[in-house]
Amino acid sequence: MGSNEIDDVFNNIDENVNANVDKELENKVKNYFSDMIVLKNPLRTQFFNNLSLPSYMRDWIIMKFSDNNGNFEQGNVLSYIKKYIPSRNDYNELKYNMINGETVRFLARIRVSVNIRTGLTEFELPDFGGTRNGAGGEVAKEVTEKWKELLLKENENWGILDLAWERDFSQKKGGGKIILTGFQQFCPYTVDIDAYKSIRRNFTITEWIDILIGAVDYNPTGYDNQEQKLYFLRRLLPFVQRRINLIELAPKGTGKSYIYEKISKRGWLQAAGTISRASLFYNNNTKTSGLLTNFDFIAFDEIQTMTFTNPTEIQTALKHYMEFGEVKGFDTSIIADAGIIILGNVEASKFDIDVNMVNEINPIFRESATLDRFHGFIPGWEIPRLNQGIIANGWALNTEYFAEVLHNLREELSYAKIIDDILDIPSKADQRDLVAIKRIAEGFFKLLFPHIESASDIDSDDFLNYCLEPAKEMRRAIKKQLCIVDPKEFDLPGKRDIPDIQVR
Repeated sequence: MGSNEIDDVFNNIDENVNANVDKELENKVKNYFSDMIVLKNPLRTQFFNNLSLPSYMRDWIIMKFSDNNGNFEQGNVLSYIKKYIPSRNDYNELKYNMINGETVRFLARIRVSVNIRTGLTEFELPDFGGTRNGAGGEVAKEVTEKWKELLLKENENWGILDLAWERDFSQKKGGGKIILTGFQQFCPYTVDIDAYKSIRRNFTITEWIDILIGAVDYNPTGYDNQEQKLYFLRRLLPFVQRRINLIELAPKGTGKSYIYEKISKRGWLQAAGTISRASLFYNNNTKTSGLLTNFDFIAFDEIQTMTFTNPTEIQTALKHYMEFGEVKGFDTSIIADAGIIILGNVEASKFDIDVNMVNEINPIFRESATLDRFHGFIPGWEIPRLNQGIIANGWALNTEYFAEVLHNLREELSYAKIIDDILDIPSKADQRDLVAIKRIAEGFFKLLFPHIESASDIDSDDFLNYCLEPAKEMRRAIKKQLCIVDPKEFDLPGKRDIPDIQVR
C-alpha cells in the first residue's frame, strides 16, 4: 500500500470504524474542551503503537498535523518522526555526525542527575540504550542553570535536545564526550485545574465516566454496562491519588500493562526482570534515589516471574515505605508519594476473591504484614479483554493533557477534608482499613467529582455509590485474602470485617 492510499484510509476513517460513537457526547466534549481534544481510532492507535510512541506523544503529534476535521497526511507525520524523533537504530548515525563536528537536534526522553564524585551534571537517553550505549554525557553548565527546576526535580522529561561532541582533555588517553548544549522543554499544554473543574459541572456522571475512559484510549461504547466501566476506572486511582497501593490480577489481554506504561510519563512500569534495593529505594554508593522517589507510581508487571535481590531486605524496606511513605538509605531519609501496583495474570479457576489468590504473586508480597499494606484489589477479570470495539474511537481528551490533570489533582489537599466531612467513622475502626478506604474513596472522588468544593455539594447517594462502596469493596477483597493466608491473625471476630463506615 502506498503513502497516498494509507492517507485515504486515515482520512476516510469515519466510513469504516467510526460508527460506534456517541455523537451527542462527542459534540459536548468538542464544545467544552475545544483546544484539548484529538481524534482517536483503532487504526491510528495501531499506527503509532508500531512506531513505539507513547500515547501522550502520539496525541501531540496528531494535533500538530491534523486539520479541523482531525485528518492528517501520514507522510508528513512519518517525515517529522524520522527527522526529530529518531529510533534507537538511528543513534549510531547521530553519534557519527556529532564526532564529525555536527550539532544534532531531536526530541527525546532525557534523565538528568548530579554525579557526586565528579561534581558534573550528567544526562542519559533511555530510549537509545543509556550511557552504556553512548547515549549520555555531560550537561553544559548554562543549560543546567536555566533548566534546573525542571531537569533536576523530574526524573524524566521530554525535550528538544541539542547535542555536540567535544574532546575530553581530562582523560589521559584522550577521548571525547557528548555535551547537552541546548534544551527546550516539551510542554505543549497549559493545565488549568480550575477550568477543568468548572467544565466538569456541564456533564452528568454517566457522561463524565465515558469522557475519562476515552481520555485513556478506550471506547466507552465498547463496554457492556457501567459496572464494567467503573471496574476499569479503578486502574486510574494511582494517577490521581498519592501513595495508593493496589493489586490487580487479571487474565491476559485486558490492557493493564498499557494503562500503566503508555498513558503518563509520570508512572513507571517494571516488566519482569530483577529489582534491587538500590534501584527501587536508594543507592548508597552513588547517593542517588531510586524509582519510588521519582514517579507517581511503580507498577510491577508479570509479578509471578519477577525476582528481587535480597528479598527479605527489600520486603522490610517495602513495608516501611508502604506504611510511612519514607525511603531510607544508610545516611538519608526521603519522603515519597509513589503508589505500589502489583499486576499479575490469573487463571479462570481463580476468578474468586474467596479463594487464595496470593499464590499468584511474588513471594515477597505474600506475607500478611506486607499484604495488609495494600489498600485495595482490582478483579481484572471483570474488565473486558481488548478488542477492536473497545479501542478509542472518536473525539476524546488529549491523553497528555489528561494525564497532567490527574498528576496535578494528586497535590490538591482540599479533597481530604471533604471526605472527612462526609464520612461517619466507627470509633474502633481498624486504622489500616480506615486509611485504605479513605484513600481509595478520595481517589474516586477526584476522578469523578473534581468540581465539588464541600461535603454539602455532593448528593450522598452519588458519593456512596461511586466512591465509598467501591472503596469498601476493594479493601474487603484484601481483608478476605488476609483471612485466608493468615487466619490466626485476621480470621477472628471483629478483625475479619472492614469497618462499617457510612455517609453522614
